[in-house]
Amino acid sequence: MKIRTGYELTYSCPQPTPMILTLSVHPSRRRDLLTPDKMQVQPLVAATEYLDGFGNICYVVHAPSGQFTISSDFLVEDSGANDEVAPDAQQISLEKLPVETLGYLLGSRYCETDRLGEFAWATFGKVPKGWPLVQAICDYVHDHITFGYAHANPTKTAYDAFQEKQGVCRDFAHLAITLCRCMNVPARYCTGYLGDIGVPLEPYPMDFSAWFEAYLGGRWYTFDARHNKPRIGRILIARGRDATDVAITTLFGPATLVGFKVVTDEVPAEEGVSGEAAAVRP
Repeated sequence: MKIRTGYELTYSCPQPTPMILTLSVHPSRRRDLLTPDKMQVQPLVAATEYLDGFGNICYVVHAPSGQFTISSDFLVEDSGANDEVAPDAQQISLEKLPVETLGYLLGSRYCETDRLGEFAWATFGKVPKGWPLVQAICDYVHDHITFGYAHANPTKTAYDAFQEKQGVCRDFAHLAITLCRCMNVPARYCTGYLGDIGVPLEPYPMDFSAWFEAYLGGRWYTFDARHNKPRIGRILIARGRDATDVAITTLFGPATLVGFKVVTDEVPAEEGVSGEAAAVRP
């Protein structure tokens, strides 16, 4: 399966503003690129590329005053398979977990384990450990939170979403991650592309998506508390402790997002890979 993917973001900057951009396809998916994921900026400015502490590709730019547009447009090869399901995946006791997973048991900016630990153990303490536990958490979060873009709030935490019972995909992910960590399951936040492939089209503009990964049976598995079903065509951009670590843009000065377009569409087989990827659609 071939997926056409891209974005176009425009910021209005009242003064020159440094930015960190985390928009490139994750290194683990770079081998699947059929055309380059080449970030374009307008006006043209220098961009310094680096890998952050979580292995994500980031760029540092100094946006000039006025409008500043960041875009990319590319094709990705995907297996077309659903997210893997492993009902027998076991939970590993804390003392046997790889040390690199331990940080994903701790509270973080948007995942307040200290505020939800008592609730988590009262609610999930008798659920069989491993895959059934993580799935039970996803089921709870999926039913507990009502999705809607009107509920988006960049400062909303897992505890806020738990109380308000409404949010967007990042809030589903944050609450599920927090509950997993409370139950001693390492969990990390993921952001990327997820188009309406193999499912009915949703009545919302295309956007970036958030989900999470839980460490079970010696590896990381994908879970999605918002959709709560295996999906086709996830294209990972970045992983971290929570949304703080994988923000698509981190601004170091005043700037307003005035244009936002994302595309994630399956390419009909007859189109092939010839030519350049089409422009990002409105």
